[in-house]
Amino acid sequence: MVKGRRGTGHSGRLEIDRPSQEILQRTAISVDADRVEARFVVGLPARGRRISGRQAEEIFFGELSELIANTLYFSALDREVLEKFVDTAEDADFIRRSLPGEGLAAFVGNGAILPRRSGVDDRPLKEGEAVAFQAPPGLEVEFVCPRRGKVTGMGIPAGVTLIVGGGYHGKSTLLDAVEKGVYNHIPGDGRELVVADFSGVKIRAEDGRSISSVDISPFIRDLPRGIDTTAFSSADASGSTSQAAGIMEALEAGSRLLLMDEDTSATNFMIRDGRMQALVAKEKEPITPFIDKVRQLYRDLGVSTILVMGGSGDYFDVADTVIMMDEYVPKDKTAEARRVAENFSTRRSFEGGEHFGNVRARFPRPESIDPRRGPKKKVKIAAKSRKLIGFGEEWIDLSAVEQLVDISQTRAVGDILHYALGNYIDGERTLGEILDLVEADLDREGLDAVSVYMKGNLARPRRFEVAAALNRLRTLRCG
Repeated sequence: MVKGRRGTGHSGRLEIDRPSQEILQRTAISVDADRVEARFVVGLPARGRRISGRQAEEIFFGELSELIANTLYFSALDREVLEKFVDTAEDADFIRRSLPGEGLAAFVGNGAILPRRSGVDDRPLKEGEAVAFQAPPGLEVEFVCPRRGKVTGMGIPAGVTLIVGGGYHGKSTLLDAVEKGVYNHIPGDGRELVVADFSGVKIRAEDGRSISSVDISPFIRDLPRGIDTTAFSSADASGSTSQAAGIMEALEAGSRLLLMDEDTSATNFMIRDGRMQALVAKEKEPITPFIDKVRQLYRDLGVSTILVMGGSGDYFDVADTVIMMDEYVPKDKTAEARRVAENFSTRRSFEGGEHFGNVRARFPRPESIDPRRGPKKKVKIAAKSRKLIGFGEEWIDLSAVEQLVDISQTRAVGDILHYALGNYIDGERTLGEILDLVEADLDREGLDAVSVYMKGNLARPRRFEVAAALNRLRTLRCG
């Protein structure tokens, strides 16, 4: 057994990157046809400046050998538990691959436990404390998975889906589960069969964030003083401009599914009701609200939206599907919502024009991305937390990037930005092309491709979180 800390500082420490509830590609363990490799940290035992040689010998020739024998050899593992992990991941992958063919954006399996223990504990609520998920009859679909066989649950169709209901009835909880459904989950998590399109991106307002040359004209144009919104930049964006930029950046990176919650959205970006339209003429309002663009997103670009909306029934007019959460129980209210829309006119005018608009490609300029710091201009990149990267002289604030689930992903994001800068960001390639090239390298070589030395504490992020970090680098300039 490992005795743990001995001596001063980190003496005697043996640590390996600890996984989260999500199943992620990691560098902590590498498995190929010939070997299993584990990467971990050993704190050499010492007291002050004096090395404890005998204790070091005990760690390297005693404890480590025992640890390896008990963890890395198949004979030491519980075969049933190990197979359950593999089966769970394979079934989730199968459902995710099957979503487009079934006309779905996401799937929530019956029996799923969606609520988490707390905001800092991502484990499921304990047995008996949560309502198990049960699909409403009108939205129930079935998959025959390769491992567990037939599974049933709620299919969320492609298109525009509203999640409605009273406060504290589970609307945001359902959306939170779906937004994390871009990843597979470990057995016992409760969300093993909550699966979403891998390109799903959560969008929210971010007052004060920086924006670099983003075409937000589908949503915002004709700003006072003639400010150009086809290449909009700001060091201190408002809620509406930041939300518009977030959508356009997600589309630029290739998202086919947007996830939004009214609680974290800018009100004036989401809706302009009939009374406000009557008072403030359209020519005096530069914002085209999301309600007038959401259908065009799906019709013109094939991009679906899942939206939590508890305060504006005007969205009934543009929704394909309406799910009402009632004490954590989902109900299909699509037909009823349509009847309400027919019987209660909103008296608002459509402001969206004929088409959604363009998604303009940008060309990141390499001279605007500098990871060096200090008088010697050494490269300094460090994840200070899951939501904060030190990048040279700058800080990249990722607090609003909700689908980063592990600090090991954040570390990898920093390394990927450095790698992309050294290999692909040349002012000639678009951001989409850069992301494609980086992903191809990661698929072929793994995360070791982007690190200057071998690391055991990285987890692979999606291209959308990499793009989000670059877009929030305040020095970024794009052509």
